[in-house]
Amino acid sequence: MVMFLFLVVALAVVVAAVTLAVVGGGENGPLPEAAPERLRDPLPPDRPVDRADVEGLRFPLAARGYRMADVDDALSRLGAELAERDARIADLESALAGARTGAAHGPAHASGENHVSMDKPAPRKEDRP
Repeated sequence: MVMFLFLVVALAVVVAAVTLAVVGGGENGPLPEAAPERLRDPLPPDRPVDRADVEGLRFPLAARGYRMADVDDALSRLGAELAERDARIADLESALAGARTGAAHGPAHASGENHVSMDKPAPRKEDRP
């Protein structure tokens, strides 16, 4: 019986202490609202994102993980830059393929003049040992 009475008194003290801390009392009033964390190191808006920017990116924690808006913004920015780089790579590869094709067919001469090739001719049958 004494143990039960001790547990009831201890529980009442804990509930009173928690209630006083949350509701507040005296001069300070209730606890202030915590300011929401925002993304501290956003991706740079004035230049393309590089590897160090992505490695240094840290999202603040929210009640259930990360803030979806911050993660969505970062992923959409990275997706847009990757699409832009992929398009640039495709343009450069097609330009390179065009240059190689043009070099393989040789320069076209519109004047109709004879063109002297600087390529090494194939060995003739009579020149072979």
